[in-house]
Amino acid sequence: MASQQTKEKKIPNRISEYCAKIVDHKAFTTTIITFIIINAIVVGIETYPSVYQTYTSWFYYADITLLWIFTIEIALRMIAARPTYSFFKNSWNWFDFLIVAAGHIFVGGHFITVLRILRVLRVLRAISVIPSLRRLVDALLLTIPALGNIMILMSIIFYIFAVIGTMLFAGVAPEYFGNLQLSLLTLFQVVTLESWASGVMRPIFAEVPWSWIYFVLFILVGTFIVFNLFIGVIVSNVEKANQDENESDEVDTKHEVRELRKEIAELKKMMIKMNKS
Repeated sequence: MASQQTKEKKIPNRISEYCAKIVDHKAFTTTIITFIIINAIVVGIETYPSVYQTYTSWFYYADITLLWIFTIEIALRMIAARPTYSFFKNSWNWFDFLIVAAGHIFVGGHFITVLRILRVLRVLRAISVIPSLRRLVDALLLTIPALGNIMILMSIIFYIFAVIGTMLFAGVAPEYFGNLQLSLLTLFQVVTLESWASGVMRPIFAEVPWSWIYFVLFILVGTFIVFNLFIGVIVSNVEKANQDENESDEVDTKHEVRELRKEIAELKKMMIKMNKS
């Protein structure tokens, strides 16, 4: 009975090990990225009505084929995970699983628009597959708490300059500074540096020569200082995400070394028992 149980345990272990070898192979990731790119190209071609109506059946079979390829990929990754439920500990794995599962759930004539949107969303899987993109998104997510404080600071600066601009230039340029809402919208255009000089400042400057002081101060404070804060927070969090991933890799290698040591110790015990018998 014990030997039968050990054989039953070895069979799934062998299957998971075999799947792990496939998933960990460099060609596996490259192949999945290739299919994601093919999926993106197919979805892009579908936006041309003349082409889509001519080859509707071809697009249908291409979508079904790609969907099942991604389904097999998710299944292999789930089997390769040891234990299987550890696959769902990673939020990126949840993301991949839900996108692929939704493709099967919404199959049917009533969900054509939803299916097309899901096909486009499959392109986002490139983020979860490519490690460098995954680190970048993780870093951006880490910036959200810090960006909240920067947004509060930026809102205060915008509000102060919008009120001042309305008081100073409402009579000169009512289309830009006629009220608080227009002033905020104008300042948003100015902070993006999109046609702010020729479109906004120059007409006001022709009427009020000292108005350049207002715009230069706002650009210095709003664009160069606040935007640099955004960039600084993002860069620091990118570095932090890279450090966290390196630390997690070190933990994984240590765990693997421990498992190898345990297996070697068990093999030694088995050898000793065999020699004694």
